[in-house]
Amino acid sequence: MVTYIWLGIIIIMAVIEIITTQLVTIWFAVGGLAAFLVSLFLSDSIPIQIAVFVAVSAVALGATRPLVKKYNSRDTVPTNADMIIGQTAVVTETIDNEHGKGFIKINGSVWTARSESNAVIEKDSLVTIKEIQGVKAIVALADE
Repeated sequence: MVTYIWLGIIIIMAVIEIITTQLVTIWFAVGGLAAFLVSLFLSDSIPIQIAVFVAVSAVALGATRPLVKKYNSRDTVPTNADMIIGQTAVVTETIDNEHGKGFIKINGSVWTARSESNAVIEKDSLVTIKEIQGVKAIVALADE
């Protein structure tokens, strides 16, 4: 009877894996397969089968997760917005977070800007772009 439970776990984990686009349950399907084989050929002991399931799943996860993360991170393509982080821009309208005002110009493009420190930054000041949040550039004075 327990053999069918392991078979069910394998099938459920495989179906979830097929439905999702990322590797999220494959390790548990492998652990379920190991426990299924133990239940068929080696032991009827449920604690032993559970221990095999946990151990094999953990080893599979530990062995493959870093490779999966490395593979998935290669697909990340920087956007134009990412390319302006760290660059210097000119404030074209005074940046005042409290009143929701402020624009900068960089590489011919105008961006809504907010001060990283909540300080007011005057028009024509030079700022460094620290990060992008949505369509807003988070900036600090260039000499900070």
